[in-house]
Amino acid sequence: MTLNERKPITPQEPEKEEAVHPVLQDYQKGTKVSQPELVQGDLAPSSIFESREFLEAETEEPAEVLEKRSDRRLEPVLKPLATIPQVLRADVPTRRIALRNPENMATVLDPTPDLRRRWERKMVIRQIRKRGRLNKVETIKRTERSLLAKSQMFKTSLKKLGPLARQIAGKTVEEAKIQMRFSKKKAAKEVLDHLEYAESKAVVERRMGLGLEEIEAEIKTKDGKRLVVTDPTRMYIDQAWVGRGQYGSGLDHRARGQINRLRPPKTSISLLLKEEVTRMREHEEREEKHRNRKLWVQLQNRPITAQRQYYSW
Repeated sequence: MTLNERKPITPQEPEKEEAVHPVLQDYQKGTKVSQPELVQGDLAPSSIFESREFLEAETEEPAEVLEKRSDRRLEPVLKPLATIPQVLRADVPTRRIALRNPENMATVLDPTPDLRRRWERKMVIRQIRKRGRLNKVETIKRTERSLLAKSQMFKTSLKKLGPLARQIAGKTVEEAKIQMRFSKKKAAKEVLDHLEYAESKAVVERRMGLGLEEIEAEIKTKDGKRLVVTDPTRMYIDQAWVGRGQYGSGLDHRARGQINRLRPPKTSISLLLKEEVTRMREHEEREEKHRNRKLWVQLQNRPITAQRQYYSW
């Protein structure tokens, strides 16, 4: 074999390895993809709802376990420091979060303890004088629920929002929502949103409208209308009024380069929600006052006074 007959030697290319996706490979094998471990949340290190007194009251764990639990709350703060070299760690300002001290919190929660003690003494003396009896206002506040909800400022005027407030005053919340839903007024949609917000707030904060009792009573409102009450916890709008807010500012560009300044008004609406128990009580008070009224006579039977034995002219 001569040199000319030799075959040229070509360099062999390395075999290309196919890229394999680990998740896809596990799926093709029929194995389930491992889900990441669920990390339970915890209160923040500066939370006011977790303290040593609270943990000791809720759990019967020893003090060593509680101390470890408090150290566990510092992991988000101390974990980033572990990645810093020891040489540079001294330059990093660190601060260990300590548990709350009631004495330090007293400066805000109880700034004037002398006034608080004098007020408590005054309240105790008042209760002793009244022998634990409550006046009418205190009795109503303890037996009946109510909620005052004020809305944010709407971009409308008093003359436009006032009729809507008078339209829903005295109606139940469901009837008022129906009125605002089919109203042609532009501000009715915002009033409807505020009605839903006030209803939810009354249920959550004041536990109103739960429907725990069913009765059937016929009452007469202060407007003279008669209605049948089947749920004493049903909410209604006792009062609805509007309030003027600060005026906005705007520009109205006119012809020939003239510009007029605009002052768009802003108005809010306030709703006072109560339960049907209140209307039932007011109905009973009006009926009792009507029953106890005195009979009218033309000449009242009273003793004659201011008589003299001499003429006064």
